[in-house]
Amino acid sequence: MEYKHFSHPHNLNIHKVQPSQQPPLRCSGCESLCRNPSSSIYACWQCSFFLHDHCGNATRYVKHPSHPSHHLTLLSVPTYCSGSFLCNACGVPGGAFSYSCAPCEVDLHVGCTFLPPKITHRAHQHDLMVAYGSDDGKGSSAVKCGICHKDVGGKYWRYKCGTCEFSTHTFCGTTEVKMGLYQMEDPADDVVVTPAAGGSGAAVEVQVELTEDQFVELYNLQVQMQLAKIMAELSVSSN
Repeated sequence: MEYKHFSHPHNLNIHKVQPSQQPPLRCSGCESLCRNPSSSIYACWQCSFFLHDHCGNATRYVKHPSHPSHHLTLLSVPTYCSGSFLCNACGVPGGAFSYSCAPCEVDLHVGCTFLPPKITHRAHQHDLMVAYGSDDGKGSSAVKCGICHKDVGGKYWRYKCGTCEFSTHTFCGTTEVKMGLYQMEDPADDVVVTPAAGGSGAAVEVQVELTEDQFVELYNLQVQMQLAKIMAELSVSSN
């Protein structure tokens, strides 16, 4: 059985991961090893391109509670000049798949996007809920991880207890990826504001439904405009 993924030009075959697989296979979507022998992966052996099941089946758009103002789009490669992105959830850089909002420079690993909202951990007696950044909204609070005892970093996500002051890094708290959350079948309708007839000055909102190809084209245009703005600012600062 073959599978077609938007990020790769060739068809992918389903492959069962073997515990003795050498060398170990690395997912081209999340850049982590494919270790779970109970699950299958998508493989292009010609290109050494592999995807975990959850990376291969990740929906193209999500409406995430950490960024309610816009939906996030799944990108196969970062759009930044550096060729990498810094995850707003965990602070770890990535160079492959991400859920992104280009106008707001929000980027999330696939695994971070689908973290379970609530977890239990043997290190703490109460349920832990995911918290998106610092409580004060400024990213300045110093928080220690109750598991590894290192700084969490106030601006990054963490799991925290609503009863105690216990907090932990997301990656210390769980490795679970809970797919199916926040899914969108299609991008939200665009809203175009136009002047009212008769020159009254009042604005009229017009709903415009975009196809997926049109949305991707619009998204790429937003990225290009963002890059042009950055280059203009660099040019001014160098003069």
